[in-house]
Amino acid sequence: MNKKKLGLLPKILIAILLGIAVGSFSPEWLVAGLATFSGLFGNFLGFAIPLIIIGFIAPGIGELGRGAGRLLGMTTGIAYVSSIIGGMLAFLAATLLYPYILEAGSLTQSFSNPEEALLAPYFTVDMPPVFGVMTALLLAFTLGLGAAVIKGQALQNVMVDFRAIVEKLIASVIIPLLPYHIFCVFANLTYGGQVTMILSVFIKVFVMIIVLHILYLVIQYVVAGQIGRKNPFTLLKNMIPAYFTAIGTQSSAATIPVTLRQTKLNGVKGKVADFVIPLCATIHLSGSTITLVSCSMAVMVLTGMPITFGSMFPFILMLGVTMVAAPGVPGGAVMAALGLLESMLGFDTTLTSLMIALYIAQDSFGTATNVTGDGAIAIITDRMSKSEPA
Repeated sequence: MNKKKLGLLPKILIAILLGIAVGSFSPEWLVAGLATFSGLFGNFLGFAIPLIIIGFIAPGIGELGRGAGRLLGMTTGIAYVSSIIGGMLAFLAATLLYPYILEAGSLTQSFSNPEEALLAPYFTVDMPPVFGVMTALLLAFTLGLGAAVIKGQALQNVMVDFRAIVEKLIASVIIPLLPYHIFCVFANLTYGGQVTMILSVFIKVFVMIIVLHILYLVIQYVVAGQIGRKNPFTLLKNMIPAYFTAIGTQSSAATIPVTLRQTKLNGVKGKVADFVIPLCATIHLSGSTITLVSCSMAVMVLTGMPITFGSMFPFILMLGVTMVAAPGVPGGAVMAALGLLESMLGFDTTLTSLMIALYIAQDSFGTATNVTGDGAIAIITDRMSKSEPA
């Protein structure tokens, strides 16, 4: 008999609970040992982040650039704008609500001076990345756009093969070790007396995120209904099966058959739906963008980091582009965003580890919002393609 494998989300939740339990009663030497593993894994993750950026973004841009016709450009543009609007909605909501639901700077001492609250590892191994995150982003854009412009197969094939290597690295090394890393981080946080505050605060943040997801889906379908001249709430009701399927699968790609069926039920032409839905499963992550912006701003508020529109708006713009890389792996959105969190928002290893745990804990709801929104984009694209001259 085939045993059903435990998914990433249950593993992360179990890791968090075990970390809290172990950190509550373990001696200092044991927690320091766990901190050693966590430190080694965090350093390796830092080494891998630039490789992940190049491995995903470069071939993705190259493949998009090779696509034919206006339909590709139209769909990609709408998906990108949708993700940016989702990020701005999250920024606005966080700006208005966080002063009331979060205590600014409540974790400042723990994370600005971790040695005072968190145990240091027994030893560390320096694993410097080949190049910095911003260099990786620029190189990825240069290679991807260059491959699209020259229309050569050799460079694109190399980038696709490199993507396969990076995907294998994530699937075989990073993802299997990630629950152990989260376990060690939460054990250390619990030992330092910070985990109760973190969990109580982020329950409020999670509620806000889910409300934002639902609100943004309503906005997307009101716009799609206006453009497509259809009842937006009927359209949204028809997409409910895709929403709940995505909660179960935690994968945009695995939900494509259901999303496709419900999108056609909404009256989208088969040819348009067959093109837009698989493409948007790769490039449209408005729900994930809402989650990442909300969680990152919450971490910044709690740790006393400055938040300005000038710092968050470029982050959201880059996040929309980086999300193209995200869905290929479990929890891929937060993996693809790690480089931006470090380079643009100044997150360190502990904060990025916290972000990974917080994001994956509600990943299924973000994925459900992504795929449900794909149906709205298909309706808009279908209507706009009808209005184009033959």
